[in-house]
Amino acid sequence: MKKTIQIAIDGPASAGKSTVAKIVANQLHYIYCDTGAMYRALTLAALEEGVAPDDEEGLLALLNKISITFQQQPDGQLVFLNERDVTSAIRQHDVTRHVSDVSAHKQVREEMVKRQQQIASDGGIVMDGRDIGTMVLPNAELKIFLVASVEERAMRRYKENQEKGIPTDYDRLKNEIELRDFQDSTRQASPLVQADDAILLDTTGLSIKEVVDRILNYAENARN
Repeated sequence: MKKTIQIAIDGPASAGKSTVAKIVANQLHYIYCDTGAMYRALTLAALEEGVAPDDEEGLLALLNKISITFQQQPDGQLVFLNERDVTSAIRQHDVTRHVSDVSAHKQVREEMVKRQQQIASDGGIVMDGRDIGTMVLPNAELKIFLVASVEERAMRRYKENQEKGIPTDYDRLKNEIELRDFQDSTRQASPLVQADDAILLDTTGLSIKEVVDRILNYAENARN
């Protein structure tokens, strides 16, 4: 019987992390944890409660009062904030614009990492984000760092939002992704960097199936 492993998938915004991580988890019958959705849920709560994105103490106090949970469905994963379905709400422009500021705080990230490590403690997990291989699951048996061109990432998110009925301007989205890349890679707390032992996988021009197949191949080797 093959061992269960931890799979960490990192990369910039809209590189395809969540999409492929969900499929890989489903194929392996593993748990999937969308860490980006956790930060988005906190950002949504902060916007609703009037807590400023630069108020670290306020954000930490708010985080300690809320629950963020996931529920698997046949057609995808639902995200709940205090038992309220916020799957669509956390993808709105206001949340996207402020999530990097919220996730940049050291104390906020430390608390989130504790929650994420608890979820992953039994193995058999696929987790995606920006610091999974470096901070959250530093001992993961398989680490993938996904990248893609800014133009392709913007078009992916644009199409995804169109399918969900979220009004989106492509140029604005492209600018937001470029800004998020800069913010994520230059923040002091857990910046977006490729782990030394991560496999770099450029998804530009690749289909979802091609990316998934490559990761499953790597996972097969890691499980032996």
